[in-house]
Amino acid sequence: MQSLKLTFKGNKHSRPSDSSTLPLSNSDMRSPPSRFSLTRRCTRLLMGLILVCLFLFFSRTKATVPSWLQEQSLTEEHSLPPLYEVYHDYERHLPQHNLSLPFPEGRDAKFFWAANHVTSSGWGNAMQELVMNAALAHATKRAFVFDNFTWERNAVDYSTFNGKLIPSRIPLSAIISGPIIGSPFPPRDAAPRAVSQEYFKKVCPNPTIIDSWDLNEHLRLDNNVPALQIFEKWVEKLNSIDDPCVEIKQESFQLFEIWLFGSKRILSIWPILSRSPILTDFSWSPLILQAYAENAHLFAPSSFRFLPSFMSPSGQPPTPTTLHDVHPILKSKGMDPVTGLLALHIRRGDFASHCSHLANWSSDWNGFNKFSALPDKFRVPTDGGWGETTEANTDMYFKACFPTIEQIVEKVQNVLADQRRLYGSAKKLKSIYIMTNGDVEWLQQLKEALMHVKKWDAVVTSRDLTLSWEAKPVAQAVDMLIGQRAQVLIGNGFSSLTSNIVMLRMVGNLPPDNTRFW
Repeated sequence: MQSLKLTFKGNKHSRPSDSSTLPLSNSDMRSPPSRFSLTRRCTRLLMGLILVCLFLFFSRTKATVPSWLQEQSLTEEHSLPPLYEVYHDYERHLPQHNLSLPFPEGRDAKFFWAANHVTSSGWGNAMQELVMNAALAHATKRAFVFDNFTWERNAVDYSTFNGKLIPSRIPLSAIISGPIIGSPFPPRDAAPRAVSQEYFKKVCPNPTIIDSWDLNEHLRLDNNVPALQIFEKWVEKLNSIDDPCVEIKQESFQLFEIWLFGSKRILSIWPILSRSPILTDFSWSPLILQAYAENAHLFAPSSFRFLPSFMSPSGQPPTPTTLHDVHPILKSKGMDPVTGLLALHIRRGDFASHCSHLANWSSDWNGFNKFSALPDKFRVPTDGGWGETTEANTDMYFKACFPTIEQIVEKVQNVLADQRRLYGSAKKLKSIYIMTNGDVEWLQQLKEALMHVKKWDAVVTSRDLTLSWEAKPVAQAVDMLIGQRAQVLIGNGFSSLTSNIVMLRMVGNLPPDNTRFW
C-alpha cells in the first residue's frame, strides 16, 4: 500500500534539469464567491461523486468510457505521485539475486557500485552517466550495481520541484530495460548480469571503497584528456582489485562528470560505447513504450507494427510480468523511424537563465551533439568567457539555446528545404511533435506560426499527451522515444536530453543529415 509519509527538505537544484515543468495557475483570475455557492471542499466531493457514478455507469453498461473521464478518474483516485512499489519489488526479485548460481554470477560474482552517481539532476544528466558506468562494469566483467533514478537520497518518499510533489526515487525499470538493469547479455558474452544496490549491500557488507579523486584528480578537468583515457584508467584500476566487491565513495566526484559530457572529449569513447551491449541492447521500459502506443495516433497513426500486441490500442491489458520486465523489447537497431515525423526539442522556463550562463562562460554543445557527421555545427566564440560576454555572443547563444518563435519557424523552413534537396518528394515531413516544457499559451502561438509554414497533418506537443498516473513522472522518456523515432529531429545542442536522443539515433544508424540543431 502506498505510504503517505511526506518529507520536505527544500528544493534541490544543482542545475536546470530536462525534466522541469512549468506549474500553471489561475489563482489570479478567481471571481468573488456567490452567496449561494458551495464550499470548495463540498464542490470537490460532489464532482468526485458524479465522476464515480458516470464511470460506474459506463462500466456496467459496457459502453466505451470517454478518455476524458478515464483521465479525470485517475486524477481523482491518486492525489499523490506514484511510488512504483511493484517495480521496486520486481527489481528486488531478479533471478540473478541468487548465491547458488554458477560463475560468473552467484558466490563467484564480482560487482561494481558507483555510489556517487548523480542525484538532484534531470533524467538527461542521469542517463548519460548511467550508460558510462554500466559500460565500465561490463568492460571489467563485473556486475553493474544499479540504483534508482534519484532526486533526493534521504527523503522518505517525496521531494519537491518547482513547487510540485515528485517521487524522491524512481526505479529504473519504470524508465528503461536492457542489460543496465539486469537483462541477460548476448550469447557468448561472459559478463554477469546487473544487480540492484539492495542485493549488493546484502552480499557485500564490507566492500573495497575507492575515492574517485585518487584517479581522476589530474584527468577530470583537463581538456586534453579524452574520455577514452579516463575510461581505460578505470578499467585498469578495477581489474587490479582482487576484492569482488568494489564501491566508489558516495561523497566523491562522479567518475564521468558533466564537464566531460559537455565537451567533445566524450566522443573518443564512441567506438567502444557504440558496440557495447549496454547501448546496442538498450530499450525503453514497457511503461514508456505503452505510453507511446497510447498517444501515437496524435502524430503517427500507423506506428504500432513494431510493438508487442499488448501495447496496441486494441490489445489485451499487460500482465504484471510484461509491464515490469527488464528484457529489452525494442532495441535501437530494430526501431524503424516514423516516416513524415519532425520532432522539435524546445526548452523554456528555467532554461532562459541557463542559456545566459552558457553564453557568459562560452560553453560548448554537449559532446554527443558534436558528431562530425552531423550537419549543424556550433563554434564557441573566442571573445568571451569567465563570466561575461558580448551582446552579439549572447544573441548567438539564445538562438541556439532558447530560440524565439520566429527563429523556430525559420529553422523549420530551412530543414524542409534541406529535406527536399536530399530526398525530393520521397520523404515529405507531414507532422510535428514538440518536446517541451513551454506554457500552453506560448505553445498555442507556436502552433499557429508553424501552421503558416505549411499545412501539417498535426502539430502536437508534450502538453497534449494523455499519460497514466505512473507515466507522468517519467514523461521525459516518452518524449525521448518520440525524438528517437522521428524521421527528423531538431534538438537543443546544449541539452543532455537531446544528446541522449542523438546517441540512440546514431546507434540505430539513422541518417546523420536528419539530426539537426537550432
